[in-house]
Formats: sequence, structure tokens, C-alpha cells
Amino acid sequence: MFKIHKKILLLIFVFSFCLQINAQENLIINTYNRSSESLNGDWKYIVDPYENGFYNYRLEAFEDQENPGSSAFFMNAKPKDKSDLVEYDFDLSDSIAVPSDWNTQKENLYYYEGTVWYKKSFDYVKTNQDNRVFVYFEAVNYQSDVYFNGKKLGAHTGGFTPFNFEVTDLLKESDNFLVVKVDNKRIAEGVPTLNTDWFNYGGITRDVKLVEVPSTFIQDYFIQLNPENNQQIKGFVQLKGQDVSEKEILVTIPELKIKEKVVTNKEGIASIQIKSKKIKYWSTQNPYLYNVVLTVGADKIEDQIGFRTIKTQGQEILLNDEKIYLKGISIHEESPISGGRGSTIEDAQQLLNWAKELGCNYVRLAHYPHNEHMVRLADKMGILVWEENPVYWTIAWDNEETYKNAENQLSEVINRDKNRASVIIWSMANETPTSDARNVFLGNLAAHTREMDPTRLISAALEQTDYQGNPSIRTIHDDFADVVDVLSFNQYVGWYDGLPDKCGQLSWKITQNKPVLISEFGAGAKVGFHGDKLTRWTEEYQEDLYIQTLKMLEGIEQLQGFSPWILVDFRSPRRVLPKIQDGYNRKGLISEDGQKKKAFFVLKDFYDNKK
Repeated sequence: MFKIHKKILLLIFVFSFCLQINAQENLIINTYNRSSESLNGDWKYIVDPYENGFYNYRLEAFEDQENPGSSAFFMNAKPKDKSDLVEYDFDLSDSIAVPSDWNTQKENLYYYEGTVWYKKSFDYVKTNQDNRVFVYFEAVNYQSDVYFNGKKLGAHTGGFTPFNFEVTDLLKESDNFLVVKVDNKRIAEGVPTLNTDWFNYGGITRDVKLVEVPSTFIQDYFIQLNPENNQQIKGFVQLKGQDVSEKEILVTIPELKIKEKVVTNKEGIASIQIKSKKIKYWSTQNPYLYNVVLTVGADKIEDQIGFRTIKTQGQEILLNDEKIYLKGISIHEESPISGGRGSTIEDAQQLLNWAKELGCNYVRLAHYPHNEHMVRLADKMGILVWEENPVYWTIAWDNEETYKNAENQLSEVINRDKNRASVIIWSMANETPTSDARNVFLGNLAAHTREMDPTRLISAALEQTDYQGNPSIRTIHDDFADVVDVLSFNQYVGWYDGLPDKCGQLSWKITQNKPVLISEFGAGAKVGFHGDKLTRWTEEYQEDLYIQTLKMLEGIEQLQGFSPWILVDFRSPRRVLPKIQDGYNRKGLISEDGQKKKAFFVLKDFYDNKK
């Protein structure tokens, strides 16, 4: 049944994308390659745990009042005279670096969860008076309210996906001020919800920039191989502006000698269908990227796009119609350089270099969308990528707003990364308990994802159970296993479930005829702590668990790869054991200061010898 449905989706995928454009009406993609002015650097900040700058003493929002007055922090007010009462001053306040988190920059804010106000003042002169200007945020964790020159631009929910607002009509050539109210409080109806096993970094954690574009510009596009015909490049281009109908767009791929003109419909959408028999396919061995140029009027945008297909066939995963075994590792977005939230291209490069040194051709970016540097570098390095929506553990499954939040975050990362050849799997969730409400929630997310992008695979990190009540045989008993393209699950035999030798006592019976990925396994170890292989937290215990687990997993007939937990030790307030954890999850193969543990070399040897 699903195969028929998928073929229908493939035939109408341009139309499906066009429907989604309306939901993401203002998001500009590929700001990565557009000329822009960075707003990174020092910003002024005010810590506001009582949200005194947002509400009056009756808890009435200042922004809802006709005259907010000087008490509203977003007004960036100054005393008009020596008698005027203004109880804050951004310019006299401390500074904080953007992009980064406040937790690792300011010792007194290490565990702070609440509101912090950010303010940046700047001058800006447009290159052309008819152009439009947008302020673009790559990510702010978690709830952000954005004000420009005292006016509310809008709000955004979610800590790991991009958003932008137009500032054209408010922009001045001098003395502009951008104020952002950032609130990282964990809430029960949030995505993720209250309980996670990673650090809740607060702040403007990725780049901020001003993007200037012509009055009519290329807002969105999707260009890739037709999954049903690997000699056809297919997709769409979406324009934004006052007059977008019947506009001619030039699509150029110089190396393929392609110059194709397409014309927009009344909604500003032009379909692309270009045949070529000379395409070099992107692969892990040859991550070939074409320079693709789109031109309309005064707007010209370039991108580096790889063309490849990804699909499943029975128990196999096929990249360009050839079977591939995914030799992976899971990664959290923490900086191996500064130790806080990772945000720079140097952070991404170091993490992916370690993955390549380990022998990986694949990484799982857990448990939320990572920064754009990761997938752009993965494109260049030939590393396949699993991207994940932060639906983690328990979510308010019956809450309509929670679902909308999850769907929106998923839509934003798909929109951002849909042209990246490296991205092959959209993951809906991690370790979610089964229930009817959860199955509906995840099922709707999967259907939405297939409408947006029927060209990639869908998965989720599920959990394993006993087979027909027999604890010595493990299986996957989960209704959502019937929905995914790739059956993935986490298992911790030898760490949370017995000792490592238990691996030799178990067998696996997977009843679904689908490729299997083990999305997590692992054990904690403190680097430099040594002992025998039965002593918890030693490198020897972790090393032995990897040896035993790899033997056990090789007995799964459908196994097509795995992504052990995890590349590098990462911060987690759940991990409080003194002298061992000290606030870190220690399941990394590398310590937070870059030292490799013994298990690193066990996995590297396995991957080096795995064909």
C-alpha cells in the first residue's frame, strides 16, 4: 500500500512542495551563499528572570499596549531628562558574544533557565534603495521575541532551526537597534519537553545576519535528481515580491552545459525538469558537487548541489542503486573547541574529521537539527547524514499546539537542507513510548515529511523489547515500525541491561522486511580511568562492551549499519556522579578535551575491515 502511495507522491512532488511553501512563507533558504552583513559579535544583555521588561506589574504584556512606555525593554529607552525614570540601560549593561550560549560564557548563568534580553545597535546603508532587507537568525534557544527599532517583528519557537523577519520599512541608515527576548525555560508542552539528557543551552546560539535582496528575489528552490529517473534533474524555484507572475528564471549548471529557462506561474513558482546523461553522481567515495546558478532579474544565487538517489529495497539501503553499509556515529552539537554549544565551521570540521578518522561514512545528528555548517561540510566530505526532529522521550502527544510546534521545526530543517546530498534520513523522534496518541502524532509527522520530501528516507530511534515474552530473544514491537522506511532502534545491553557478556546470550528476531540500523548502543567511561573489564566507568569496560556488542549485532540478518552513542562526551545535568561524570554524559569515544578512549580504536578497526 505504501509503495503505491509513494509513487503517487513522487509524481506530484513539485506540487507538494509548493503547498508547503505557503506554510513557510517568509523563510529564505541558502542565506549561506548570499551576500549578507553579519550581526555577530558583542551584544548587550540583561538577565530578566521575572520578565520585568516584558510585563507590567499586573502581568500585562507591554507589547499589547498602545503606548508601551519606557519600561518595556524592547524600546531601548533613555531618560529624556534628569528627572525621567528608566530602570534599565542596555548600553551600561554587560556584553555577551553572539553566536554562543550564555551558560558557558557567564559563570553565574551556567544553570540559568529563563529570559535574557539581547540588544545590538548598528548602522546600515542599502546597496540599492529598492532592495529589501531581512534579519536572519540561524537559531535561538528556545522562545524568541524579536523587536526592531522598538517595533515587534514576530516570534519564533524552537531552538535549532532558522527564521527571518523583514526590516525594510523600519531600517535606518544609522542608530538601528535589534532587541531579542530569549527564553530557554523548559515547558511540558515544548519540543523537546521537560526531560532531556543534554544541556539546555540558552541564547542566540548561531549566526545572525542582515540579508539584502532585490525587490523580487528567489526565496526558495528545490533541485535534485528525480528519484524515478536518475538522468533527470527536477524541482522548483519560488519567487517572492510584488510581481512574481510569468517571470523568466535562468537555471545554469555550467559543468553540465545546462542553461534552461523556466517561467513562473501566478504564485511565482516555476517547475524544473532537465534531462542530462552526463551527471556524475554524488557518493561517499566521490562527493561530487555541481555549481548550480539561478538568475531572475537582479537576483542571482548559487549553490553547490550533489545529485544522487537514496532508497530501500527489501532489507538493503541503496545509494545510487548500489548497496551501502552505514558505518556511523552519533554526534551532539557541542563545540570541541570552546566547550559550549557548537556554532562555527571549525567546530563542525573537527567533529566530522574525528568521524572520518573513526572510519565513518555516516553520522547521526542527535537529537535536534544541527547547524548548517555540519551538512554543508558533510556534502563536501562524503558523509551521509541522519537529521532528527527534537521529539524526545515523552511529548504532550494530545496537545495540538505541541504537534504544530514539532511539525514546524521539522518543516524548517527540511526547507533548509532539502538540497543537501548528504542528508538521507529524516528522523521523526527518539525513544518515544508507544501509545495510540503517540502513533497518531508520529504518523502525522511522517505523512507531512513525505509530502514535503518524498525523495529521502524516514526513520525514528525506536526501542527494543522481548520477543513473545522471551527475554533471550529481542525484537521490535512498535506500530510505527510499519511506517518508517528504515527500522532503527536503540539498545544498551551490557550497560543498562546486564553486563557486556550478556550480549553473547541474546539473539534477535526482526520480523519487518526492512533495513535495520542500530541508532544507539554504548557505555560510559572516564578517559584515563583504567581497571579490569568488569569495573564500571573504566575504558576497559567500554572497550569490552563494544567488542561484545559488535559480535552480537552482526547476528541481525537485516543489519545495514549503526551509529553508536556517542562521538564525544557531552554536558548533561542528569549526570552528577562526582569524579566520573561531573555533569557530563561519558559515553563518548572521545573525551570533551579531545582524548580518544580505547573503544574508539575497537570501532575504528571494525569499520576499517567492514566492506
